[in-house]
Amino acid sequence: MTDTYVRPDVQMILTMMAQSDQPLMSEVEPEVAREMYNMMAAMLEADAVELPRIEDLTCPSPDGDIALRLYDSQTERSAETPVIIFYHGGGFVIGDLESHHSFCTYISREMDLPVVAVDYRLAPEAPFPAAPHDSIAATRWVADNQEQLKLKISGLIPCGDSAGGNLTLVVGQMLAAEPASVPIIAQFPMYPASRMDAEGGSMDEFAEGFLLTKESMDYFNSHYAPKDDDIHVSPYLGDLAKSPPTVLVTAGLDPLRDQGREYAADLIRHGIDTIYIEMSGSVHGFINIRKAVPSAAQDVDKMIAAWKTLLANL
Repeated sequence: MTDTYVRPDVQMILTMMAQSDQPLMSEVEPEVAREMYNMMAAMLEADAVELPRIEDLTCPSPDGDIALRLYDSQTERSAETPVIIFYHGGGFVIGDLESHHSFCTYISREMDLPVVAVDYRLAPEAPFPAAPHDSIAATRWVADNQEQLKLKISGLIPCGDSAGGNLTLVVGQMLAAEPASVPIIAQFPMYPASRMDAEGGSMDEFAEGFLLTKESMDYFNSHYAPKDDDIHVSPYLGDLAKSPPTVLVTAGLDPLRDQGREYAADLIRHGIDTIYIEMSGSVHGFINIRKAVPSAAQDVDKMIAAWKTLLANL
C-alpha cells in the first residue's frame, strides 16, 4: 500500500476486498474469473437506466460473427449523429456485454447518442491479436451498415476502459492510417493501457492493494500473450500526430496511471486537441463501482461533461 491520498468511499471498498475470503481472479481459471467479474459488477455497479432502444446484433468478421449491442436514448433518429463504439475492459480475458451494460445505458442517455458495444473475442481462447482485429472489424462494420442500424452516422467515437481503453487507442491509430467509410471524430479512452512494456512509477507504487494488481496484470498478459512491439497492442508506437481529438481519463491510484499520463502528454506535444483528467484518490475500474462508491459516479459525470465539451468544440 502507499500513503497517497485515498478517498474514504474508495478506502471502504479496498478494505472490504482485502478482508474477503474469496479467491482472487488471478487464482482461478478464466471462465471462473469471468463469472466473478460479472458478479462483482452486479454488486458494485449502478443499475442500468431505461432506454427506448436496446438491440442485440451481430456483425461478420474474417474470424466469425461478433456480437454487438446497440443502445440509443431515442427510439429513432432522422438527423445525422455521431456514434460511440464501446470496447469493454477486463484485461482481454474477462468482461463482456453484460459487465458494462449499465455503463453503456448511462452514457447513451447522458450523451444522447447511440452506443454500440463490441463483444470482442477473449483470451486465452482467442489470444492477441484477436481483440484488436475484432474491434477494428466491428467499427468498420458500423460505419458501413447505417441502413441496418437505422442511423445516419456523421462520425465514430471509439471509447473504452482499461483493455478497452487500449483498444480505443489502437482503433484510433489503425483507422487513422486506413480510414473507415465514416471518419473517427474523437476518442474517449478511460485508464487505458497504452504500452505493454511499461514498468516502474505507478506500476510499482500501486502494484498491490488497489483493485488492479501486478499479479492480475501478469495473469491477463500471460493469457493474452501480446507482442510488446506491435502497434495493435502498444498504440504509442503509431503516428500520434494523426490521432483524433481525445478525452483521456486516468485514476490516481492505478498502476496504469503513468502510461495514461504519458500518452496524453504525447498527444498534446503532437498538437492533438486533448482533455486530460486524473481522478485523484480513485482506482482503476471506477466506472464499474458507481453504486458502492458515490464519488465514482461523480467522476463519471465529470468525464461525460468533458466529452460533451470536446464534441461541442469540433
